[in-house]
Amino acid sequence: MDTLRNGFKAGLHTTWTLGKIIFPITIVVVILQHTPILPWLVKLVSPFMSLFGLSGEAAIPLVLGNALNLYAGIAGILSLDLTVKEVFIVAVMLSFSHNLFIETGVALKVGVKLWIVLVVRFGLAAISAIIINLFWHGGNEIAKYGMAPESAAVPDGWLEIALLGLQKGSFGILQLALIVIPLMIIVQFLKDRHYLQKFSEKLSPFTKMIGVQPNASMTLVTGLVIGLAYGAGVMIQAVQEDGVSKKDATLAFIFLIACHAVVEDTLIFLPLGIPVLPLLIIRIVTAFVLTIAVAYFWKASELKKEKEVSVVDG
Repeated sequence: MDTLRNGFKAGLHTTWTLGKIIFPITIVVVILQHTPILPWLVKLVSPFMSLFGLSGEAAIPLVLGNALNLYAGIAGILSLDLTVKEVFIVAVMLSFSHNLFIETGVALKVGVKLWIVLVVRFGLAAISAIIINLFWHGGNEIAKYGMAPESAAVPDGWLEIALLGLQKGSFGILQLALIVIPLMIIVQFLKDRHYLQKFSEKLSPFTKMIGVQPNASMTLVTGLVIGLAYGAGVMIQAVQEDGVSKKDATLAFIFLIACHAVVEDTLIFLPLGIPVLPLLIIRIVTAFVLTIAVAYFWKASELKKEKEVSVVDG
C-alpha cells in the first residue's frame, strides 16, 4: 500500500513539474502556428536546404517538427512531393531534432545546460543530413506515402485558436499523467522490492560502456522505450533521490537525445515509404558513438585538471 501511495505521489509531482513546462509552451506554439511567424521561419531557413540535399519546401516539415512534434513534421512531409532520399533525410533530421521547446524545457529542468541540448540536437540533425546527402546517390524517385493523418479544421478567429491551444495543452497534461503516474508506481515497486538495484547491476556493462554510472540505467531504459519528455520524469526523480550526478544526467540525456522512444519514433515513419531499419541503426550507433566520445573527452579533461591541481599543490 505504501508503494502505491508513494509511487502515486511521485507521479503527481512529476506530472506537475513537467506540466508547468508543457502546458504554456503548447499554447504558445499553437498560437504561433496560426500567425505569420511560422511561414516566416520557413522562408528564413529555405535557402540553407540545399546544403542538406533538400528542396526549399522541405523546410516546412523541419520547422513544424521542431516547433511542434514528429506528427506535425510528418503531416508536413505528406503535404509535399518529395523524393525518397529527401523524405529519408528529413526523417533522420527530425528523429534527432524535434519538439524542441518542450523537450529542451525538460532538459533544463533536469539540469542539462541549454547549449549542450541545442548543439547536440541541431548538430546531429545537420551532420547526419550532410553525410547522407554526400554518400547516398539513390532514392531519386518521388516518395509514395502509405496513409496520411486526418487534417484538422482550421480555427476561425483568435478565440478558437486560444481554445484549441487550451485543449491541446490540457490533453498533453492528461496524456502525461496517464503515462507518468503508472510509470512512477512501477519504479517505486522496483525500488521497494530492490529489483531496480539488480536491474542496474545487470546493465552495468552497458552503462559503463557509455561512461554512465549504473544508478542512471532506469533513466536510459525509460527514455529509450517511452521517450525523452516522459523518461525525464524518472530522470528528475533519479537526480533528486538516487544520487545521479550532473555529469551522468548530462551523458544520459545526450544518449537519449540521439536515441529515444525507439519503437514509436521509428514506426511512425513507416507510412512515408522509407527504409526504417537504417533509420533505427543510425540513431542507435550515433547514440553510442557520441556518448562514448563525450564521456572520454570529459574524463580526459577531469584528469588534466586533477594533474594541474596536484602540480600546483606540490
